[in-house]
Amino acid sequence: MGIAFFSGVVMSLAVAPLNWWGLAWISLVPLWIIVNGERQKTNGSMVSPTTCAIAWGIGYHGSALSWITGLHPLMWLGVPWLASIAITLFCWAFITLWGVALLVIWTGGMRLGAASWGVEHRGIGSSLFRVLLGTALWCGVETLCNLTPLAWTSISYTQSPGNLSILHLGQLSGAMTVTAAIAAVNGLLAEAWISWQSGSRDRLARFLLAIAALLFVTCHLFGYWLYRQPLNDLATSALKVGIVQGNVPTRIKLFSEGLQQAKVGYAKGYTTLIDQGAEAVLTPEGALPFLWNDRSRANSLFYQAVLDKKKVAWLGTFTAQKGGVARSLLTLNPQGESISRYDKVKLVPLGEYIPFQELLGTLIGKLTTVAENGLPGTLNQQLNTPWGQAIASICYDSAFPEVFRGQAARGGQFILTASNLDPYSEVLMAQHQAQDLMRAIETDRWAVRATNTGYSGVIDPHGRIVWRSQPQTYEIHAETIYRRQNQTGYVRWGDWLTPLLLGLATLIGGARWMQSQNT
Repeated sequence: MGIAFFSGVVMSLAVAPLNWWGLAWISLVPLWIIVNGERQKTNGSMVSPTTCAIAWGIGYHGSALSWITGLHPLMWLGVPWLASIAITLFCWAFITLWGVALLVIWTGGMRLGAASWGVEHRGIGSSLFRVLLGTALWCGVETLCNLTPLAWTSISYTQSPGNLSILHLGQLSGAMTVTAAIAAVNGLLAEAWISWQSGSRDRLARFLLAIAALLFVTCHLFGYWLYRQPLNDLATSALKVGIVQGNVPTRIKLFSEGLQQAKVGYAKGYTTLIDQGAEAVLTPEGALPFLWNDRSRANSLFYQAVLDKKKVAWLGTFTAQKGGVARSLLTLNPQGESISRYDKVKLVPLGEYIPFQELLGTLIGKLTTVAENGLPGTLNQQLNTPWGQAIASICYDSAFPEVFRGQAARGGQFILTASNLDPYSEVLMAQHQAQDLMRAIETDRWAVRATNTGYSGVIDPHGRIVWRSQPQTYEIHAETIYRRQNQTGYVRWGDWLTPLLLGLATLIGGARWMQSQNT
């Protein structure tokens, strides 16, 4: 169990900001061996694969998500010190155990598949089938995770931003292509170890090692070929976008000091960037942290700046919608009118809404600082701009590839991400950038990121960071991006690889089971 936990921690070292991405290609091996090999003994008792899966999951998800402890302290909201620690630890434990549950599902699927389809014995056919089954199930549970309110730590993001070659496989079938490659290489290495340990199977072990090396090299060479394709951006598609990073800490954001800092800072940044030649300016999530309506707009320095400079702005703010309050990104035209709106789709549970509010609202309301239930946007939104349709996302949306893919398929030509990553540390800033970088590659689009406190930036369609801000500073920057209309295989067909792998595993497993019944 200790080995499983340690290997999970090692996998977390592949994640940004350390980004020791090579570790991801071997860190799943110990767990795979435990699940598919002989059960391990600890102090004379058997340690179940499920227990080891739990340990691996805690090591990986718990370490990779440790930035969530930045929630503490919450005393500025009137939460006592001990209660603040309790809330923080609860959130960390809950999201970690969410990831652990997926590991348990994967382990159960592997054990059940091996037992039902008669592949517990050793041999080349059984080893290769276990690799197929394990890879398909891993992609399956990650896909399942993306259908839930909590998703962040797909093993694919261990490669971002350090391994741009392999990330280009995402253009084929999204992030699951990268996940499948990592899982398959780990599985082949594990099966080679199991075969070597069983004795008298050195040839099989060498054969599996050779396949693992071949798969690793082939995936990287093909990804590198995609990476080296010229962008061929046309001058007629150029758009100079300004970014304002307001750096208004969450602890003062909703009070008079923070409101004044936001009003002045974003209006000044917009004006300066337009004077520098920006054609439009992007602000972060909740840049103006109040409801945007006729009254607030009339008293807004930002609104007056838009009227004065007569250039487009993408404003992160809040809008009142039927049934709740939406976290919105508005397109303001040169007359200051909102001509399009994108509402945040993926809200953070407990942070931006209370799940099952009718049943749990009273109880959870005692443990959270949520004042009202947020209202999520729909997946079929379109953010129209004077330069065509944009692909919009707000903060947590970045972890859900389908939010981006759908907009790209409907004609989105460039990505605009507005985020507020405070009060969390630079670790989250780096991981959030890693998520957006993957989305840029998958959709083959330029991406512009405006965050409140750090790692605002511009990313090209190959995942190269053209510019990035420093954390905890007020910064403005203008950069030229290019509108693009081509569609990758992922944009056209979505994640076709996961159902293909699951289908193949089911068909081959069923055939093996029928064969075993006839013998």
